[in-house]
Amino acid sequence: MNTSPLSRRATLTCLGAATLLALAGPAPAQTFPGKTVTLVVPFPAGGGPDLAARVLAEKIAPKLGQAVVVDNKPGAGALLGAGQVARSPADGHTLLFTPNTMVISPHVLAAGAGGNIDVHKDLVPVIAPATTPMSLLAHPSLGVKNLKELVEAAKKSPGIPYGTAGNGSPMHFAGEMFKQSAKVDLLHVPYRGVAPSVTAALGGEVKLLYVALGGALQHIKASKLVPLALTEKSRSSLLPDLPTAAEQGFAGVEVNAWYGVFAPAGTPQAAIARINQEINDALKLPEVREKFTGAGLEVLGGTPQVLADFMKADNQRYGNIARELKIRAD
Repeated sequence: MNTSPLSRRATLTCLGAATLLALAGPAPAQTFPGKTVTLVVPFPAGGGPDLAARVLAEKIAPKLGQAVVVDNKPGAGALLGAGQVARSPADGHTLLFTPNTMVISPHVLAAGAGGNIDVHKDLVPVIAPATTPMSLLAHPSLGVKNLKELVEAAKKSPGIPYGTAGNGSPMHFAGEMFKQSAKVDLLHVPYRGVAPSVTAALGGEVKLLYVALGGALQHIKASKLVPLALTEKSRSSLLPDLPTAAEQGFAGVEVNAWYGVFAPAGTPQAAIARINQEINDALKLPEVREKFTGAGLEVLGGTPQVLADFMKADNQRYGNIARELKIRAD
């Protein structure tokens, strides 16, 4: 056996290094973010969610020191995109930017839609950047300017088509709630997102459109679509002269709409906190607030708990409404 001083010294050096590594424990996880961050928007480009996501992506990218890209994955009432994010590595680099359609869809779509995702278990809240008032608009050719005139027209010509951003969307619920309250027959025509539904309404393919103001404010201001009512509890500063459905005699037609950012379940709290902070900071910027307001969005922000509370309340409320009105996918 070789017991030379050089051999013994080399052995002791190796043992010492091994001991230090053992005491140090596992290597620390990679600092977030370590690569491009993707915001998955489960609706087509051009709508309110897409616009808001792109505005924020542009502002937070320099702060994160990484590119932030928007990836549109429409389908199954936001559940396809939600499922993609839920199955992504839980490291904060893949996030979901969605309206509350995602919470409502499981109550109206067939079981397994979107790949058996459980949005309450497979995703975790990060932040609610904005809310947007829900409205009912009409194509000018319909010749109505308020809900009373709409009801008269619907009774003369049952089956007037109304467009929405899809089955299970807040817009879909608003339409069915109004049908019940007004006792009229309207035909639901779902589209794959806000932008396609707005395009259909502008072209007269559907005569009515339920849409968040974030998707149509510019067309209202250009008189291409006629606002009939807000389906909210109160009026909006975005269109202060537009009365609510309740003010026009149709109580209970109240539908909220918010945008939320979510991460896969198991994402480190440090990554969630970093994204939350950067988006909150971006929402304070005058240029971001101006773009949001111009697009019909009302800036919100806050802690992840704000979004968690929204999810819980909507899950219960829309679940009850879906059962009561028997709202299912067309």
